[in-house]
Amino acid sequence: MHDTNLLQLITDDFAPAQQLLELLKTESLALHGRDMPLLEDILAQKQALIVLLEQHGRKRSEILVSLNLPANRAGLEQLAGQSSIGPQLLADSDTLTDLLAQCQAINANNGQSILTQQAATATQLKILTGGETPALYDASGTFSKLAKPRPLSQA
Repeated sequence: MHDTNLLQLITDDFAPAQQLLELLKTESLALHGRDMPLLEDILAQKQALIVLLEQHGRKRSEILVSLNLPANRAGLEQLAGQSSIGPQLLADSDTLTDLLAQCQAINANNGQSILTQQAATATQLKILTGGETPALYDASGTFSKLAKPRPLSQA
């Protein structure tokens, strides 16, 4: 009985995990295009999917713990060894784990893209406001700072 409940929770997470993966791919494109309304919509959808996936993850852990098994892959393998649907349980768990790993990888790339864009924007703001002297190459080809920084509005 617990094994079928666990299998059902795993298979129920396939659709939200796949939706999250597609959202993260769309988010990547929206980040590069700086499409803020789309990013806001994606964020709301992502949060709902993540909450759902976390709830199911907790339920799966609770099932394993209630059977006095560790709430990890080893506990799942122990349960699968005692179950007639054990091979399907492990296979579906691996599929879900793979989907979630893909989501994490794309999310990490999106996070790096955000950091890069933040750094570029900060640099542009400093140049526009005259806050920091941009380093440039001089006539001899060496790297130097400008002698007098001026805001772009005064250039």
